[in-house]
Amino acid sequence: MSQSDPREPVTLLLRDLRSKPGGLPSREAARRLEIYGPNELRRKQRTDWPRQLVRQFTHPLALLLWLAALLALVSSSTELAVAVVAVIVLNAAFAFTQEQQAEKAVEALSAYLPARATVLRDGTRTAVEARDLVPGDVLVVEEGDRVSADARLLDGSVEVDLSPLTGESLPAYRSAELKDVTGPLLDARDLLFSGTNCTGGQALAVVFATGMHTELGKIAALSQRVGRDESPLEKQVKRVAWLIAAVAVGVGVAFLPLGAFVAGLPLDDALNFAIGLLVANVPEGLLPTITLALAVGVRALARGGAVVKRLSAVETLGSTTVICTDKTGTLTRNRMRVTRLWTFAGELTGEEPGTPPEPARALAEVVSACSNAELDPSDPGAEGSGDQTEIALLRAARSLGEDVSPERRAGHRLRQFHFDATLRLMSTLDRRGDRTVLNVKGAPEAVLERATTYLPSEGGPQPLTDTERARVTEVIDRYAHQGLRLLAVATRDVGGDAADARRAELERDLTLIGVAAMIDPPRDGVPEAVARCHSAGIRLIMVTGDHALTAGEIARKIGLARDHPTVITGDQLAELSERELESLLEGERELVFARTSPEVKLRIADALRAQGNVVAMTGDGVNDAPALRRADIGVAMGVTGTDVAREASTMVLTDDNFSTIVTAVEEGRRVYDNVRKFIIYIFAHATPEVIPFLLFALSGGRIPLPLTVLQILAIDLGTETLPALALGREPAESGVMSRPPRRRSENVITHAMLGRAWGLLGGVSAVLVLGGFFLTLFAGGWYFGAPVGEGTALHPVWQQATTMTFLGIVACQVGTAFASRAQYASLRTVGPWSNRLLLWGILFEVVFSAAVVTLPPLRAVFGTAPPPAEQLAMLVVFPFAVWGIDEWYRWLRRARGRDGRDVLAAPAATG
Repeated sequence: MSQSDPREPVTLLLRDLRSKPGGLPSREAARRLEIYGPNELRRKQRTDWPRQLVRQFTHPLALLLWLAALLALVSSSTELAVAVVAVIVLNAAFAFTQEQQAEKAVEALSAYLPARATVLRDGTRTAVEARDLVPGDVLVVEEGDRVSADARLLDGSVEVDLSPLTGESLPAYRSAELKDVTGPLLDARDLLFSGTNCTGGQALAVVFATGMHTELGKIAALSQRVGRDESPLEKQVKRVAWLIAAVAVGVGVAFLPLGAFVAGLPLDDALNFAIGLLVANVPEGLLPTITLALAVGVRALARGGAVVKRLSAVETLGSTTVICTDKTGTLTRNRMRVTRLWTFAGELTGEEPGTPPEPARALAEVVSACSNAELDPSDPGAEGSGDQTEIALLRAARSLGEDVSPERRAGHRLRQFHFDATLRLMSTLDRRGDRTVLNVKGAPEAVLERATTYLPSEGGPQPLTDTERARVTEVIDRYAHQGLRLLAVATRDVGGDAADARRAELERDLTLIGVAAMIDPPRDGVPEAVARCHSAGIRLIMVTGDHALTAGEIARKIGLARDHPTVITGDQLAELSERELESLLEGERELVFARTSPEVKLRIADALRAQGNVVAMTGDGVNDAPALRRADIGVAMGVTGTDVAREASTMVLTDDNFSTIVTAVEEGRRVYDNVRKFIIYIFAHATPEVIPFLLFALSGGRIPLPLTVLQILAIDLGTETLPALALGREPAESGVMSRPPRRRSENVITHAMLGRAWGLLGGVSAVLVLGGFFLTLFAGGWYFGAPVGEGTALHPVWQQATTMTFLGIVACQVGTAFASRAQYASLRTVGPWSNRLLLWGILFEVVFSAAVVTLPPLRAVFGTAPPPAEQLAMLVVFPFAVWGIDEWYRWLRRARGRDGRDVLAAPAATG
């Protein structure tokens, strides 16, 4: 098939593409996919990896190690310098690998939500993956759709956001009736281009270019690879890393003259002390462990139905304080069923036998015409395609004997005014015999406001008096109090040709026919999810376009509000100043905003964020995009949401379920808690590693070094890393959703954490480790100041003592790992054996440390020697001592309710 000219006459273009207005046969489309390949941009291999790798060698913790290697060279300890450089390389490789895996994990999430397009295949509407589009396919383009290929309009008109290609912020009007055969291709008013978004209207278009042959492909504009943002959490940790570096260097600089001149240490020993201090202060596995923990959180969320686009969103989820949620499809099932049809002739359930009255038949005729949904004529029980509300109305119309086939509808339709969230109306202009009729459906108040007549049980339209208006209002209120969703139906005979009339001129002087009442029951699990939000201190605000009474009743049913929810309508909200709105939003009460437009969401999000809240906002429409971008966490619907909303969001729900948002918040809290857990675990070992060097320096070398630098490296890189990674996979601690959200300004590393890590866990470990060290020395005949250098009689004893220190720290690591699993609860409630990865990590560190002590090649490298059996037996007590004292500390915290958390009030946190 030769390259077609997209601006040639439509008949010639269809001929060249070997297509027709009804689309391609499925078999032909499959054949063309083999020929043309998938409709996607082929990406050049990114070359960011060298920069990412260099970053691993230059972050502050790596710079500390570079300084240690330099000092080793200055002191002629070449072997030590080589070892430190090897650690830098290994750590960089490990961190780089984890970053790559994390980035790939985020990229792989596209498989959960492939871009989709609606096409005509075999003459019927079919949803396909956008990558399967081929030249000749006929696209159905509707409001909210992303245009997935370059296409020529065949029928209809749309407004399109061309900003991805042209930078133009205002939507452009494109119509099949407009022909531009000259000028730039992007300016042609009957062409659509890949990468743009439909913001209004409906049209059919034939695809003439896909993949790299589109305009987007030709200019090679955008790789759609998800970039890896550095999260606020990682930024905080990096700041802490610089602080650690500054402290380590400062202490080293301070102790060098103290050790050399005051304590009388030789220069080599003073440099050894400085090297040991630097190495002991470096938590090598910290940054890659955080990256991996965030990536694991992203993957866990995806499996649970929440696709997060970037790593940084995981931690933000955990601090969410307010969730602003839609009602339909999120809190409710979005499985509409018409339960009542009210007209001035009475009420129908849609199931009564016999011939329906004339107003009911008129209502069925209007909802059949004013619709874009389709029902399967061969299977009455099938779901249908299109908007769920329209599907429910079509089913009701079909039960009344109306022909709801899309062919009949298309044959009569002259024009369509798509649903306008501000007007709360949709209407179509249709040919009915020799008359032109406007068919309208929308919010009852909006239709009633524009109605001047009504259709009685018999005869033609009659003036809509105040008495009749009150009658209709009473019916609307009664249905709304029952939690039913309502749409009013009206019509207007506009006489002759009105194809050029403006919408406002047509949607007036309507004849009210009746009201359709639909039930959309709450989703299973939503009341429980709402209760979890309340217990977690998360405020819920419903923002819906539904009737105020309907919204209030649903809010009451799901427990979002109490018996008398505070409901604010869009009209009331419009009258509020910004200060009044902020005053309304202050406090903890749940609110319901009803009959609102999507623009209201942006105003609410701005006001809540200005008060310091972390806001999650749901949305599915085109007009929701600004609010989704403005919120801290924009949540789009994956099933019913538009492409525009999904692109503007931070997280996409594959099941459109409110419960999934709450689960995502819980996952965010779990990940953040786990980051803090392995930070405590990693930092706790700095104390028993640093204090021995301080004893050595302050004693002027008369107390020998209890630990060598190479043994520290074996701990930090060999025995510490796997348990730290396992803590990143820790299950959620009991009661994680029974405490209030953390403050936006709260740092990931707090004074309480440092006190627990360095003071309690590290202090207990240091006492135990030094006790084992001195016991081994004294048992071997050492006395204060006795030389232990190579060639002396006590050198083997000193090697046993340093080995005892090394093994003591490893034993304390085991106790710290179990203690770190819980921040507030007891280990019993967490479950000692519930984290199998941690058990495997502990097994590895035990095997690794045993190998360092027993295998001759490793003994030669790390300078170890097995201590006597009776001293090794002491090590069994170390883990229990560390864990036991921390368990007692956590019991005190629960009893005293520290950190503002009433942990004893949470059943999960007892024990």
